[in-house]
Amino acid sequence: MRYFKFGFFTLGVLLLLNCRNTSPQSIQRITSEEMREISKLEGMQLVDVRTPKEYENGHIPNAQNIDFLDAKFEANIQRLNTSKPVIIYCQRGSRSAKCASKLIANGFVKVYDLDGGFAQWKYSGLQVEN
Repeated sequence: MRYFKFGFFTLGVLLLLNCRNTSPQSIQRITSEEMREISKLEGMQLVDVRTPKEYENGHIPNAQNIDFLDAKFEANIQRLNTSKPVIIYCQRGSRSAKCASKLIANGFVKVYDLDGGFAQWKYSGLQVEN
């Protein structure tokens, strides 16, 4: 019975440790206003991870388009400097969240993810290029 209690206790501790937030500290979600300020910093890389069609219909100024859904995505992100911070965004935030993890896995030191994506940026009345 003693071994059963110890095993049950150990299993409980392992489950608790596994359920805690394990997202990398180098990914930070930011608001549109925070992004507007952060993007002014020298060396900041701004990447729109939407499709080229979405990008053509409007994007944040100075953003480069690297389509997250493209089969060559991982090869395309190699054009970026892994030692410099990167801000990423998509339409609403789900693709960019997935992309952020891929960027970290590919050696990027700091990734900012725009909360609410391009839709929130536009809703905030901030500048858009076509």
